[in-house]
Amino acid sequence: MSGLLFQAFVYLCAAVIAVPIAKRLGLGSVLGYLIAGIVIGPVIGLVGSETQDIQHFAEFGVVMMLFLVGLELEPKALWDMRNRLLGLGGLQVGATATIIGTIAYLLGVQWQSAIAVGLVFALSSTAIVLQTLNEKGLMKSDGGQSSFSVLLFQDIAVIPMLALIPLLAIKELVDHMHHDDHGGSGGHGAEMSLIEGLAGWQVAGVTVLAVVAVVVGGHYLSRPLFRFIAGAKLREVFTAAALLLVVGIALLMMLVGLSPALGTFLAGVVLANSEFRHELESDIDPFKGLLLGLFFITVGAGINFGYLFEQFGLVIGLTVGLMAIKAAVLFCLALVFKLKGADKWLFTLGLAQAGEFGFVLLSFTVQNGVISGELSQLLLLVVALSMLLTPALFIGYERLLLPKLTQDQEREADEISEQGTVIIAGIGRFGQVVNRMLLGNGYKTVVLDLSTEAVDRVGRFGVKTFFGDASRPDLLHAAGLEEAKMIVVAIDDEERALEIVRHARQVRPDIHIVARAKDRHSVYDMYYAGANDMIRETFDSSVRAGRSALEGLGVHPYEAEKISTAFVQQDLWGIREMAALYNPDIPVLENEPYIAKAKEVRDEMDRAMVGSTKGHKGAIDRAWMPPGRRPEEVEE
Repeated sequence: MSGLLFQAFVYLCAAVIAVPIAKRLGLGSVLGYLIAGIVIGPVIGLVGSETQDIQHFAEFGVVMMLFLVGLELEPKALWDMRNRLLGLGGLQVGATATIIGTIAYLLGVQWQSAIAVGLVFALSSTAIVLQTLNEKGLMKSDGGQSSFSVLLFQDIAVIPMLALIPLLAIKELVDHMHHDDHGGSGGHGAEMSLIEGLAGWQVAGVTVLAVVAVVVGGHYLSRPLFRFIAGAKLREVFTAAALLLVVGIALLMMLVGLSPALGTFLAGVVLANSEFRHELESDIDPFKGLLLGLFFITVGAGINFGYLFEQFGLVIGLTVGLMAIKAAVLFCLALVFKLKGADKWLFTLGLAQAGEFGFVLLSFTVQNGVISGELSQLLLLVVALSMLLTPALFIGYERLLLPKLTQDQEREADEISEQGTVIIAGIGRFGQVVNRMLLGNGYKTVVLDLSTEAVDRVGRFGVKTFFGDASRPDLLHAAGLEEAKMIVVAIDDEERALEIVRHARQVRPDIHIVARAKDRHSVYDMYYAGANDMIRETFDSSVRAGRSALEGLGVHPYEAEKISTAFVQQDLWGIREMAALYNPDIPVLENEPYIAKAKEVRDEMDRAMVGSTKGHKGAIDRAWMPPGRRPEEVEE
């Protein structure tokens, strides 16, 4: 059975089934697409030779991805992370490409192909690494931020790589390709070119003009164009315009002999500060995701398992060797840039695989006669297997290395030589504000934090902080738990925070405990653990925002303040009412009494808020009056 609809059904069905399963297993969407392709291709044979044609179409998803990458790269954000971006990222790509390219050349690969191999293997998997870091809550760690900087540089580096690869073409491979194609593609390429037959200086001029047109047009013409289209108030027209922009720029780049990805990337950077940026992202992203997914499926379907089994030892050896070389380079860079402990190993192991752009570059190298088809098959297997092994590396880091590294950190905790009135656990943004307020009013604090980066950062500003895990009883006692009047738990790790609260309450029933809480349910947990005051992270700022909104709508500042105060009081009452029905062992949506009480509390709060607003009507305090006027003189 064949036909367009059948093929579309097979590909979509494979993606819909395989990707959710892969994500549930922690493998990530990219591996899900690869596995889907393997199943419908080599395993059960539902798709065949047409995957090559589909792959050429699906590669346009990479062009869209680079357009979206450009939209995210605001000049200010790039400047703020320039040290890690250029230092870590540049050294990683340069060192890895040089080492792997040199090894390939020494193994007998032609120098042009060796350079291309080094470039292909210098990249890591943005999709797998970023998704895993986000899922495991590691993105904000020093190792996570360093990994992000390297991945961002790699995504940018794809642009010059795509421009360089055609210059590495090997005449024998190009002639062989033309012979296989019977000259068919050559004629087409000539028809779709603005530089055919031009002199060198003319080609350079046309190329520069094309790039200038993209930059200038994106800056000056895109805004009025999108404003005009937005005036139609038809979402599908705006989506069509976004696709037209990307396709048109890609076509222009092809006509002048440049990479389509280069043009769309430049356009994305130009539009990064546009008011239409988010609309463009939301319109392009679904097409990018589907096309990239289709591309990865075709890659999986095109894996030659017969070749894998024939060269099993070679493929496994190259895969392990590649990951070892990349890990060694990353480890050395981690030492140079002073990454420590768990962050160093997270950075080293997280980026040791090849990436999805490797598939794109390999396909591009074959098309341009830089790498032979047979070598490409071998390298394709190495890229795929290294990506398949990445989840195992993260599991090994989390279950084997991290516990040992954490123990090492505990043994290296600072000796706490001071005691104070207040112990503060955590010196992030939350803890810093509390600490500054207490110090400013003459109270002595003892601050502990488990992040070496945070300790070093605030130390540069003269804030004394001890490195150590505040959930360790011995460190709490060394910080003066028996004598302190208060402990402020400002860390964002809820389990560790609960351990601190429980231990402090058990040892000191009389101590006052102020605890940071993530949400309402966290408030309940902290309350039952023994905290006196539970401060929700965003509640106070949200109340202030609501008060400002009321004032912006014309409500008198005094009335807005009264309304916000009444809201806070009613919310605290609601928490006390619902706390008795909260059960941490029962999911909230399955706790029927809790849900019923929540509805009752919400209705009561609405009635109370209306009453409080009416009750305060005209009750203007003297402090809010202009000089020389009495409250009774104010018109209602």
